[in-house]
Amino acid sequence: MPFLRARSVAASLLLSVSIAGCSTVSSWFESDKGGKIDQRPAEEIYADAKDNLESGSYDRAVKLFEQLEAKYPYGRYAQQAQLEIAYAYYRAQDPAQASAAIDRFIKLHPNHPNVDYAYYLKGLITFNEDQGFVGLIGQQDLTERDPKAALDSFQAFKELATRFPDSRYAEDAKVRMAYLVNALAKHEISVARYYQNRNAFLAAANRAQTTIKNFPNSPSVEDALAIMIFSYDKLGMKDLAADTRRVLALNYPQSRYNKDASPDARPWWKIW
Repeated sequence: MPFLRARSVAASLLLSVSIAGCSTVSSWFESDKGGKIDQRPAEEIYADAKDNLESGSYDRAVKLFEQLEAKYPYGRYAQQAQLEIAYAYYRAQDPAQASAAIDRFIKLHPNHPNVDYAYYLKGLITFNEDQGFVGLIGQQDLTERDPKAALDSFQAFKELATRFPDSRYAEDAKVRMAYLVNALAKHEISVARYYQNRNAFLAAANRAQTTIKNFPNSPSVEDALAIMIFSYDKLGMKDLAADTRRVLALNYPQSRYNKDASPDARPWWKIW
């Protein structure tokens, strides 16, 4: 009997070790996958994630939203979690991750009730990304910047304003679109000036024409006409220069460029 009891105790110990070992292996695999899945109800995880988001703990908020989506992929919080992830990356100033997240949301849920906000957020992400366009008064060289972010932002706001004209975000989107149009036009003028200052007059005139074609209602049209006049004069294209000068006088009768279209004739406040 003692022998049997000893064997029973030994078997129990082996079983305990085996269970512990399995538990350890299981935990190791879970850890290797990025940690255990939060077992709380969806509403608790969501509330916790929102608290972290509002307090500025963006990394923690993203992780919680991702766990919420993984644990409850078909619940009512899952789609909202995807949207919140994009916003969290935006607030964390990570435009690449934010753009990827919002594009994923729009692709997966094109008819979502909040898709208008998704387009608005998409515009904000790239609007804020290019500090050059947000801070144009900084007098930095715009020719060194890639306007792609501003173009992407404009397209997102345009999609919002066109598809959802009654959206609460539509009016603000239109204001930002107008700002971006002027910013992009000024960028084109800066590039044209760059060519002009290097005596590449044909390239300068062509770039100025592009500005007028793409941004006909921008204040930069006046500058574009002046660049064309000056460039045509330098190229010996007197007829084109004269025609362009008449257009300038007709549309901008008070322009200082009517007297002299050279770069040095720009008003003092024209930093481009």
